Amino acid sequence: MAAEKPDLDAAVARYYAQAPEEERLRYGAAILEEARTRELINRHAPDPPAVVLDVGGGAGAYSFWLADLGYRVHLVDAAPRLIEEAQRRAPGKQPLASATVGDARALDFPDASADITLLLGPLYHLTDPADRAKALAEAKRVLKPGGWLFAAVISRWASLLDGLVRDLFQDPRFVAIATRDLHDGQHRNPTDRLDYFTTAYFHRPAEAVEEVRAAGFHDPRIFGIEGPGWLLSDADKRMEDPRRRADLLMAASVTEREPSLSGISAHLLVVAQKPD
Repeated sequence: MAAEKPDLDAAVARYYAQAPEEERLRYGAAILEEARTRELINRHAPDPPAVVLDVGGGAGAYSFWLADLGYRVHLVDAAPRLIEEAQRRAPGKQPLASATVGDARALDFPDASADITLLLGPLYHLTDPADRAKALAEAKRVLKPGGWLFAAVISRWASLLDGLVRDLFQDPRFVAIATRDLHDGQHRNPTDRLDYFTTAYFHRPAEAVEEVRAAGFHDPRIFGIEGPGWLLSDADKRMEDPRRRADLLMAASVTEREPSLSGISAHLLVVAQKPD
């Protein structure tokens, strides 16, 4: 399928033009998010030198990590600034196979050309179910039979829990944002605060699984990524201490598949395979 110019929501485009997404995984509870995402990918992914399409991969945080492990990685993102940042960072790193601006709904890659497709961002910025279905169909198209999908979504309860942790409910604007999230999952930020995020869709866990299943993937399973540890205000400090880091990872691991607790994670990861 020929690549199309990404039809990126204007609010999302403005957000990624301003927000330092390329640095996000270095701070706060995102350090736990990155460690757990890597763990879950390592647990399921075929060995290198498998071909990876990192779709919506930003400035390449996971792309460069996988390239270092010996995978052949193609990075795609809808935000030109983040692709430019990835290209700027490339010298001195294990090279990527490519880094291009593209749309998760219309990938410029042949059928059955990848062993792994990462969708670690697109599904929550595609707020229309039809667009998410297109992205999942494309992820399936480019995968080889038996190939692996790793698709991240944001939990329906992320704003509620974040608001408690950061004492944001004193702001009536945040109350309105969180209330709508809980009602229909449609996250909108009419304020100028970047830390209130941008236009997105927040999933219930079972809904995310059903979307992947409906796209024709085999045995989709959902994992809570961070577990309860992301609610700790000092999660980043704990991740620096080996014993307390092990405790955070343990708590995330033992709750990752418990239906009554998976939604406590800010991010959820659906793992599935394309049928042989």
